[in-house]
Amino acid sequence: MPVSVLVVDDSPMARKMLIKSLPEGWDIDIRQAGSGAEALEAYRAGKVDVMFLDLTMPVMDGYEVLDSLRREGLNCLVIVVSADIQPKAQERVLELGAIAFIKKPVDAQRVAAVLKEYGIVL
Repeated sequence: MPVSVLVVDDSPMARKMLIKSLPEGWDIDIRQAGSGAEALEAYRAGKVDVMFLDLTMPVMDGYEVLDSLRREGLNCLVIVVSADIQPKAQERVLELGAIAFIKKPVDAQRVAAVLKEYGIVL
């Protein structure tokens, strides 16, 4: 059964780059969202196993998405992908329920390592 992956970023190019960095041969169903609000809609509409979430987005940022997910019972694994590499940002997303923080530009080996660490991909 494929793993349901939601890639959330307001930049279509950033979403494309992240999708390209996912492990080859990984049995996944990929959906995309261009905003935090779209991410929550997708999450509420159906199964999301893994969410790759940008922090800096207009209208609803990644922090707000994480806060909403936490209040709703957070039943997916969230990996934050952001250019904001300040220690406070990393600390805050982990406190809000993210399992990992990956800096942009995305490194395919780092993505694979996080997925493997959580048993999401072999």
